[in-house]
Amino acid sequence: MAGKSFPADHRHTHLILKYAVVSRLILISLILLWRSLLNPYDTSASINPTCLFNSGSNSSSESESTPVRIRMRRLASVIEDSIVWDSVYFVRIAECGYEYEQTYAFLPLLPICISLLSRTAFAPLIPFVGQRAVLGLSGYVLNNFAFVLAAFYLYRLSAIILKDSELALRASILFCLNPASIFYSAIYTESMYALCSIGGMYYLMRGSTNIATLWLALSGFARSNGVLNAGYICFQTMHMSYKAAFVRKHAGVTFLVLLSGALRSLFIISPFIAFQAYGYYNMCVRGTSDEMRPWCKAKLPLLYNYIQSRYWGVGFLKYFQVKQIPNFVLASPILSLALCTIIHYVKLWPEVFVSLGFRVSSTTEELSASSIPLGRSAGSKSVGFSSEDRSDARQGDSLRRRKPAVKEENYVVHPSEDEESENPGFKPVTIVPFILHLLFMAATAFFVMHVQVSTRFLSASPPLYWFGSYVMASPSLSKRWGYIIWTYCAAYILLGSLLFSNFYPFT
Repeated sequence: MAGKSFPADHRHTHLILKYAVVSRLILISLILLWRSLLNPYDTSASINPTCLFNSGSNSSSESESTPVRIRMRRLASVIEDSIVWDSVYFVRIAECGYEYEQTYAFLPLLPICISLLSRTAFAPLIPFVGQRAVLGLSGYVLNNFAFVLAAFYLYRLSAIILKDSELALRASILFCLNPASIFYSAIYTESMYALCSIGGMYYLMRGSTNIATLWLALSGFARSNGVLNAGYICFQTMHMSYKAAFVRKHAGVTFLVLLSGALRSLFIISPFIAFQAYGYYNMCVRGTSDEMRPWCKAKLPLLYNYIQSRYWGVGFLKYFQVKQIPNFVLASPILSLALCTIIHYVKLWPEVFVSLGFRVSSTTEELSASSIPLGRSAGSKSVGFSSEDRSDARQGDSLRRRKPAVKEENYVVHPSEDEESENPGFKPVTIVPFILHLLFMAATAFFVMHVQVSTRFLSASPPLYWFGSYVMASPSLSKRWGYIIWTYCAAYILLGSLLFSNFYPFT
């Protein structure tokens, strides 16, 4: 019918997808612009030695034995010259497999996807631009498409958590323009990891635990910190088992809940463990070197930890040096935002965080129902849920009018239908695992990692965008803070696209 508007969640979904696509086009345009105006600091990006092994179907040695005449050399050169920094490793692994010890620091999900796409849909392009350019093009397409999907899932997740589609919309737009944007369009794992982790959290909050477990396991196949996502399953299991044991007093159900949670958690961390076993077999068991590598002799031979320490100097307080002060300055905005986010939500519901969500007072319930930061604002008319969810919300309002106030309740991470009808508003316990995850990640970035990596390391954490959305919309805060956040994002997008694309250090 003419004049009939779409539901708010549909309009917002289309808007988010538009922002995600346009932001990627802007990033790619900036990369091309800076590459055309400036000379790269390092011109070795196009160097591609012959693969050490002939096992990979995309190996350089094969292409040498059957040379292919490249018809569009200029375009091929543009693509290959854009493969810089860690992108070199991902493309090389996709082409030749894991040749050197240090390449095992890069997990295989992205290289596998690049290799598959280059062999299938993009294989006809090899005669035009060559094999390595096709691998690079596959990586760019995969990551930019994954970013668009990640933005979509962030909106859906935020709508479920925040119970406010306007806050969810702003948070997702902020994600589309986040300060680490250059890495979401380059051949890095940020897009893949964000898609798998945020998608997994979304399905977990929806109650689709099996699908969520699969998505979170893929996040651990993309980045090593993906294993931390098993904590969401552990947090859920902890609450469900407590309810089964002490509320329902059912020992059998408690055992099944604990067993299920343990198996799901093991499944999430299994890709990372399997990859470490693969590295151990190649480097220690099947290795051709006469002298066994020192990490092979350890009681717990973790190749990843050894590589990070041996080749990149990663370790507790190892980066606390005077010469690294500029890098601490570069990371200070994202670390400050993370700290403010954590303090803000802990101060809102201290008893929830102290008790890990096991005890929620009636005062906290009332605050969460009327709170601007995460609850539904008084004038809100649209919530990003389906018609069934809105029906449950109306039923919940009716039930709350009839039922006396409940002093204390315990919640699981994703509310069941009866719990949703009792309290359709925001539940503070749902944000606890997100804040704990952000706290651990921020502490690791500051004390253990190369601190400048914090900008992209923390960029997939949803609470950062929820808090940023609140700051930009809150009437109690000066609009200046909203401008500061947008200025920070814009400056890092411009700076990142300028430096990174020309092989200058960024983060």
